[in-house]
Amino acid sequence: MLAPFLGRSASTLQLNISGSVTAVPAQSHAEDAYRYTDDSLFLPEDRVRVIRTETGFTVEGAGELLTAVVPLLDHLCIRQDTAMVHAAMVDYRGAGILLPAWGGVGKTSTVAKLVAMPGVGFMADDWGFITTDGTLLPYAKPMFIKPHHRPIYPDLFRGLRKPLAPGWLTSTVSSVATAVHPVIVRYPRTAAFTRRWSPEHRMVHPADVFGAGKIASTAPARLAIFLERFDGTEATLERRSQAWMAARIVGNFHSELPLVSRRLIEALGATGLVPLGEHFSAKTSAIARALGEVPCFVLRLPAAWSADRTSDHVAGTVTSMVERQP
Repeated sequence: MLAPFLGRSASTLQLNISGSVTAVPAQSHAEDAYRYTDDSLFLPEDRVRVIRTETGFTVEGAGELLTAVVPLLDHLCIRQDTAMVHAAMVDYRGAGILLPAWGGVGKTSTVAKLVAMPGVGFMADDWGFITTDGTLLPYAKPMFIKPHHRPIYPDLFRGLRKPLAPGWLTSTVSSVATAVHPVIVRYPRTAAFTRRWSPEHRMVHPADVFGAGKIASTAPARLAIFLERFDGTEATLERRSQAWMAARIVGNFHSELPLVSRRLIEALGATGLVPLGEHFSAKTSAIARALGEVPCFVLRLPAAWSADRTSDHVAGTVTSMVERQP
């Protein structure tokens, strides 16, 4: 999941990971929820310790630490004038398109329709980054392909493949996975096995889906459309302010984090290691600066529409809006 981050970095900030937990004396107790000092936090239930350092953080624990790393990575990125967002992103012939959305709205499906067009490059289908100067940065992590993607990614369902639960069971399997996730992450090998072999989805690298030549590097943000489902019969498109979009992106990202990640953010705030007001206001400010004069919209899509119909509509909307821009 974090392979795209491997390699040397020019940043002075560091996020160090360790499989052993350092003993910290004289910790304060927040009931049974966590133990802490001015510079450290331990969550007994998740078996994770976070230590604040002069250059960033150290994360220690015997479990799978991805859910602890993501919110801390987001915080350090904000300190570097960059924000992590829950969104699909493409480079549309030189114009960066940002499509934040709730899970299940159709980000992965829409990316397929857009990237199939000449001159459009893949940047992200779930998570991505935006800098305060308005540059979209890609995150080509593995894509999670689900049964409802069959009409959109037919080649990924041909031949011998890992079996997936039928479409009518998808929501049940997803609910079970969400319920057991806080327990499974305590055991790294089990977590890795279930992520790879879960009948809920297949993991496929974007380069294997679209080809290495269709993976874009950076693009200046030129359009932001928040996608959401609603109980209507026709899609609606409405203009929104950059402040509205920034607030919605911050809230959406936080709510889409796993429970363990949200619990860590709450604990960091409660103990003062990363005050909640500071974290959320800094991220909101960074995204607002990043959007600058970027046109922002909300596109509401009927909940009854299929992933195929939804992605066609979103791709068509993006195309018409970009081509109308000067």
